[in-house]
Amino acid sequence: MADPLLDWRSEFPALEKTVYLISHSLGAMPRRTRDRLAEYADIWSTRSIRAWEEGWWEMPITVGNLIAGIIGAGEGEVVMQPNVSICQSIIASCFDWSGSRNKIVSEGLDFPSNLYIHRQLESLGARVVTVPSEDGITIPLPKLLAAIDNETLLVAVSHVIFKSAYIQDLRALTKRAHEVGALIVADIYQSAGTVPLNVRELGVDFAVGGSVKWLCGGPGAGYLYVRRDLWPALSPRLTGWMAHQNPFEFDPGPIRFAGDAFRFLNGTPNIPGLYAARSGYEIIQEVGVENIRAKSIRQTSALIDLAEQAGYRVNSPKDSRERGGTVTLDVPNAYDITQELLRRDFLVDYRPGAGIRIAPHFYTKDEELELVMEEIQSLSRAAVTH
Repeated sequence: MADPLLDWRSEFPALEKTVYLISHSLGAMPRRTRDRLAEYADIWSTRSIRAWEEGWWEMPITVGNLIAGIIGAGEGEVVMQPNVSICQSIIASCFDWSGSRNKIVSEGLDFPSNLYIHRQLESLGARVVTVPSEDGITIPLPKLLAAIDNETLLVAVSHVIFKSAYIQDLRALTKRAHEVGALIVADIYQSAGTVPLNVRELGVDFAVGGSVKWLCGGPGAGYLYVRRDLWPALSPRLTGWMAHQNPFEFDPGPIRFAGDAFRFLNGTPNIPGLYAARSGYEIIQEVGVENIRAKSIRQTSALIDLAEQAGYRVNSPKDSRERGGTVTLDVPNAYDITQELLRRDFLVDYRPGAGIRIAPHFYTKDEELELVMEEIQSLSRAAVTH
C-alpha cells in the first residue's frame, strides 16, 4: 500500500542511518532545523541588540502561535517556556494552598517531574491525592472522578500516560473538575503531534507540553496554554520582568502584570531553542495530526500483533481508541536488550516497570516494525542461551 507520508523521510537525516522508533522520547530533527539555527546565529552576529526589537522579544508568543494551531488554542494563548517543569510551577504559583480548597488530584502514572512539583506544594498547605493504577497501564476513570471533590483546587493529569500510552478521558475529567469548582491542567506532552486534541473544545484551563517528542522541535521549547478568561485572575508568584505591563520601565516596585499572555512569562526566553523548534511545528501542521493519527493507529496495531505472535506481554492498551503513539513491550532482560538495540542503531528506549517503548511516527516504514521485532527476538534468544 502506498504511504504518502513517507515522502517526508528525506526531511529527517537520522532516518538514513537508523531504525528510528523513539519519537515518544526524542523526535527526529528536521533537516531545515540546521538552517534555522544558522539564521539565529546570523541575526545575532549582524543585528545584535536590535534583534530584540526585530522579533526576538515576541518569539515566546509568535512561536507559541504555531503550537496553538496544533492543539486548538487561539492566537496569543500559548507562551513558550524552557520546559514543562517551569510551566507546571508557574501554574502552581498562581494559587493559595493554605485554605480549605487545597487539594491536588493527580494519578500514579503521571510523569514524575509533575508529581515532584505538586508534592513540594505540601509545604505550603496543599494536599496531594494520587489515584493509583490497578494494572500498570491505565488509571480507573471512576476512581479518578470520585477523587475530585469540593475541596479540590487543581486536577493535574497527563492526556497520554508516558509509560503505557494510555489516553485519559480529558473531557470527563474537565467536566467533573468544573462541576465542583476546580481547575484542570493537562500535560499533553505525549499527545500533541500524534493524537488530535483541541484545548478550547475540551475546556481545559491549562495545558502544558514540550517539543522534544512528537513535535520534532528539540529540547528547550516547552509551552503553556492558559484559558483566556482566566488571565485577569491569575498572578503567578513564579514571575519575572517579561511579565511586567511595562518591562522597560525597570520599575523596582511590585509587579504590574501584562494584560495578555506575557503575564505568564518570567526571565529571558531561550531564543535559540525557539528557532530550532519552529521547523518541527511547521512540518506537523503540514502533515496534519489527523493523518499522523491514522497511520499511528495502523502501525501500533501491527506492532502489537507482531509482539503477541512473539509471545511478549504488551503493556499498552489493545484498544486503539485508548492508545497513543507508543507500544510498550514487557520483554525479559528488557534493559540489556534496549542497550544492544541502541548500539545497533535501533532507536528505542526502556522504562522501569514497563518495558521497551517503541514509537513509530509518520516517517516510519512498515518494514521497520518487522525489523525491530526480529532484532528483539534474536537478542532474547541469545540471552536465553547464555
